[in-house]
Amino acid sequence: MCSVVAVVAVASLACRDTPATQGNNVAILPRAPERPDEAPVLVTKALSFRYPAALYARKVQGNVTLKLYVDRDGRVVAESTQVDESSGVASMDSAAVVGSRDLHFVPAKLHGEPIATTVLFPVYFRHPEAAPLPGDTILTARP
Repeated sequence: MCSVVAVVAVASLACRDTPATQGNNVAILPRAPERPDEAPVLVTKALSFRYPAALYARKVQGNVTLKLYVDRDGRVVAESTQVDESSGVASMDSAAVVGSRDLHFVPAKLHGEPIATTVLFPVYFRHPEAAPLPGDTILTARP
């Protein structure tokens, strides 16, 4: 099945806070939330990302970076998921968003207490018969 072999989601996460903007590029800075002492940890073993069949058949590859809101119970709040960095292919971006709904994490912690946080989550769509994309050395096994 192509979705099992072809999609790699990397669980290296980065917590991220960004200021909101309103008209004229004036930043409205909310009270800065405290950064967690411990970042969330992915516990989902069977990832449910599905490589779009038409893209797989054409060996189209790409990277999508999602911005996920992980609640204090470690669940991804699906309505808040956004594409932070697009692959440039809408159906690939959509497949990443849909696949993220089933992710579960050990929640972030602040002073030992679980807290909600936002993380960046990269998803790499790779075809086993396609040439590596520039920068794919991170995905290759080292001897």
